[in-house]
Amino acid sequence: MISRRQIVLGAAASGLPINAASALVPTPQQTPGPFYPDILPRESDADLVSIAGGPPAAGAVIVVEGRVLGTDGRPVVGASLELWQANAYGRYSHSADRSNVPLDPNFQGYGVVRTDADGRYRFRTIQPGAYTGRTQHLHFYATGPGFERTPMQMYFAGNPGNEVDFLWRSLTGPAARDAVTVNFEGGTGTFDIVLG
Repeated sequence: MISRRQIVLGAAASGLPINAASALVPTPQQTPGPFYPDILPRESDADLVSIAGGPPAAGAVIVVEGRVLGTDGRPVVGASLELWQANAYGRYSHSADRSNVPLDPNFQGYGVVRTDADGRYRFRTIQPGAYTGRTQHLHFYATGPGFERTPMQMYFAGNPGNEVDFLWRSLTGPAARDAVTVNFEGGTGTFDIVLG
């Protein structure tokens, strides 16, 4: 079933006007969590899979792409998007992550991009591992001209861990969950972000 948000996002992508009655709903804010990088990696580009052309990180490679829009459906040009996440084993490159799963020296773990003239962005990364108490997820900070820096998380559709994840379950109603739960086909998922 297609949600109202998908219909309105489709109209925005096609360039059709969006009136005030069909304004987009902002992407739900969620905690940035305890593992925002305490030391940024030497590279922080859009390709988290390899560092300076070195060997690839462990795990399944995925692409996360989409658009950053305002509630009026217009693209947010030059928006800054930060992505950080656990590696394929479920561990962050952070001094406070004391889990006993391996660190991956080939995984960048953090990247930042700016949206283009259509509000588009793209990251190449790996599917993160789950860890105790959390389903697989990606962390984002998004900001743009006239918008505050906003933390959010993205989840993987069909993952049974979502149903027991306290943060996914804390999202109020199916529309909020749909807004941050992404289908991946052929290794690519579209995560459109609405700031407002």
